[in-house]
Order: sequence, then structure tokens, then C-alpha cells
Amino acid sequence: MNRRAFVTGLGATLAAPHGADAQAPQKTARIGMLRSERRRLDDRIRQNIADVRTGLHDEGYVERQHYRIDYYAPTSEVDIVKLARTLVRDNVDVIHAIGHVAIDAAQKATTAIPIVAHDYETDPVAAGFVATLAKPGGNITGMFLDLPDISGKLLELLKPILPGFRRIGVLWDPLTGKAQVIAVERAAKALDTEIDILAARAGSFEQTVRSAADRKASALVLLGSPEIASEFPKIAKAATAVQLPAIAMFPAFARLGGLMAYGPDAPDQYRQEGRMIAKILKGTKPADLPVERPTKFYLLINLKTAKAIGLTVPPSLLLRADQVIE
Repeated sequence: MNRRAFVTGLGATLAAPHGADAQAPQKTARIGMLRSERRRLDDRIRQNIADVRTGLHDEGYVERQHYRIDYYAPTSEVDIVKLARTLVRDNVDVIHAIGHVAIDAAQKATTAIPIVAHDYETDPVAAGFVATLAKPGGNITGMFLDLPDISGKLLELLKPILPGFRRIGVLWDPLTGKAQVIAVERAAKALDTEIDILAARAGSFEQTVRSAADRKASALVLLGSPEIASEFPKIAKAATAVQLPAIAMFPAFARLGGLMAYGPDAPDQYRQEGRMIAKILKGTKPADLPVERPTKFYLLINLKTAKAIGLTVPPSLLLRADQVIE
């Protein structure tokens, strides 16, 4: 099955997790990691999986002894539905769903198997994934971003670099739903800023960046999307070529050539999701495991990119940065 990458092997149960509430597992648990985007098992995904392992280890779970992780990525939009059904058919113990599309497919495939979500794009209550953040009430819990807050921060961070800006292009992947669009529109209204929502899907992001410059945008905000994140190097290169300042909510964007990034760092989230998966394997129901928000946010500024597009970053903003890339 070429669309499924096998990550860890099946091992015997040799030791019990530590901790006051730990119970010796009766079998090796299967965790199905289901991503939204077409993504091969590359170094970045391997690091994501390693971070999940760290979280599981924090709760006393040892790979091969207590669990294994299988990695699934679609080859098409239709394929994600088939993969979710495969996980249900195989009766995995937990589905780790990454991105709105994967969570939606998993939710439609099962109401019984626990789902731990990793999602920067969705309001989980509005989307019907959970009843409330404190009491999810169903089979889904996980990590979700506070969209209105992060959207306003992204726009605010452009002000010191572009005083007097009026029009901002917003790159949006329609597959993620409209929650982010609604949040950024509200933030823009509060800041008296005009925004231009630019809908694009995988394969057309670079062209959309160029169109933002043609439409006289002063800067570009990248909304959260697994597909957008997978093409950060190409998007950063396209934005630099047309001298368009760009900011995203993933720190990796600045590291890969984008001007700025502000948001949670993926390793923190994956480690916490690993801990949540462990709690579920110990017997906690997703219905009773509160949804969590990222607690650490990082500001990264790429001075090399700033120089390439002819921008001067004020010292006051540089002092606020957690990392300055030179």
C-alpha cells in the first residue's frame, strides 16, 4: 500500500508505564497518525513522530513495548476518507489526526475510536468537533489554536515594518474551512485594515503570491494549512522575488526563508499530544479530556529576507523576537 508509510514495528509488552494512575497495558497499542496533506515520510514528519514519542515517554510509555505508530498520508482529497475508514477497519486504539481535513474524515468514520487532534485552522466548537473546550463530550480532543487572537497578532506585527499599510493579502487554503477567514476579517476590521482573501490550493500557492503583488498588497499573511506549510520554501522564495513581506503562524516559515513568523512551535504541540494519547491509553475518555491551547508563542524574524526585499526591521521589534535569523 504505497500511500501508507510504516513507522514503527510491533513489539512485545515488556514493562508497565510508570505513574500513580498507570495500568500495565494488555497489548501493544496501535496509534494511527493521519495527516491532511499529501506528505511523504520526510525528516520533518519523522521529527513530529519523535516529538509524539517524547510525550508518550513522559507518561511512561515505551515504543515497541507499549505502542507502535503507523503513518498515513493521502494521495488525493478522496483518499483521506479511505484512509480514515482503513484505520477504523483495522481497529486502531487512537487516531492522531493532523489538520482539519484529517479530523473531519476521522470524525465521519468513527464515533467510538478516540481521536487526538492537532489543528491550527479550526474553531473546534463551531466545527462540531467538540461540545465545549472543557468538556469535549465525544470521541475528539486535542490541541487547537485560538484563531481570533493569533490572527490579530499577525496583522499587528506588520505595523512596525510597514507603517501606514492599508491593504494586506491573506493566503487561504479553502480545504481548512472558513474559521480562520472569519477571525482575520474581524481582526482587520478592529485594526482598520483592508484585507484581500486569496483562496488557493496545493500547486497554486506560488502563483497566488505573485497575484497578491499584482493586486498591490503591501504584505502577505499566510493562514494555517498543512498544504501551505508543506510548501513554505516555495512560498517564501516567491514572496521574496516580488519583494512582498510575508508572515505566517508557523515558526518554520521564517527558518525556511519567510520574513516573519509568530505562533506556537510544532514540537511543543506534538509532545503534548503524545501525553494526551498516553492518558487515553490509560483509560481517560476523550469526552472528559479538555481541549488544550498552545501556551508558548515564538516570534522569528529573518533579517536576510528583510534585506533581500529592502526592508528595515526596527530595533524595537528585533528586541521582541525569540530568534533573529541573519
